[in-house]
Amino acid sequence: MKKTNTTTVAQQVELSIQKRFHKELFSKFCKALNEYELIKPHDKIAVCISGGKDSMLLAKLFQELKKHNKFDFDLVFLCMDPGYNKANRKKIEQNAKLLNIPLTIFNSDIFSNVENITKSPCYICARMRRGYLYSNAKELGCNKIALGHHYDDVIETILMGMLFGAQIQTMMPKVKSKNFAGMELIRPMYLIQEKDIIHWRDYNNLNFIRCACRFTEMQENEQDIDTSKRLQVKNLIASLAKNDPQIPQNIFKSVENVNLSTIIEYKDKLGKTHNFKENY
Repeated sequence: MKKTNTTTVAQQVELSIQKRFHKELFSKFCKALNEYELIKPHDKIAVCISGGKDSMLLAKLFQELKKHNKFDFDLVFLCMDPGYNKANRKKIEQNAKLLNIPLTIFNSDIFSNVENITKSPCYICARMRRGYLYSNAKELGCNKIALGHHYDDVIETILMGMLFGAQIQTMMPKVKSKNFAGMELIRPMYLIQEKDIIHWRDYNNLNFIRCACRFTEMQENEQDIDTSKRLQVKNLIASLAKNDPQIPQNIFKSVENVNLSTIIEYKDKLGKTHNFKENY
């Protein structure tokens, strides 16, 4: 999409959300908000910005929603620098300015702390990052943090749990924090497909950072990133969907259509295990 002399990049991007990608992006964003009751009056939401395509789109969707909101809520666009190199930090700041996203940035040393961890570094990094985000969001008076996980993240998580974790579970659209009283995590892009995010990015000629951690950079340099479990599952789903386009939707729907009477064992919310023989 070419920018005219009278429109800024931010205005061009906003117009694309309003018009070209309204059905694929904004409508599905609003559907998730309504269906899962993610926002309530007087919420103050920390929209968490990592600098990638997903979180930047999340920020623009929230800004668009704010123009039309039916009730009062506040937004903070919160960005944590966990130890980005200078180029990535500069890229995030430049993109935020380009897209008219007013960032609140704070620093942490997470990348340094997980640099020498060999077992599940990505999991530990994600847990630490979330803790920092909760803490800083709460200091800013927020009661919710919003993350940019999308539809593909959800179905990949479902399949990963089955294949690598021997469990059936999903990435929930909202979660109450166990460690920060009164705080909640929401995922408003829950129903948005990644291909549409990529299309939106490319349509607007935008260039965002990818995962910028040192561990991933090392793996990419060694051309070993294909060993990622998530990437394996992503490729598996894409391969299966070539023959049956319904497969991604079927994976998503599988955790909405659970019939407990056909489950051998399951755990309730207290962690107690129930076996089918109890009611046989």
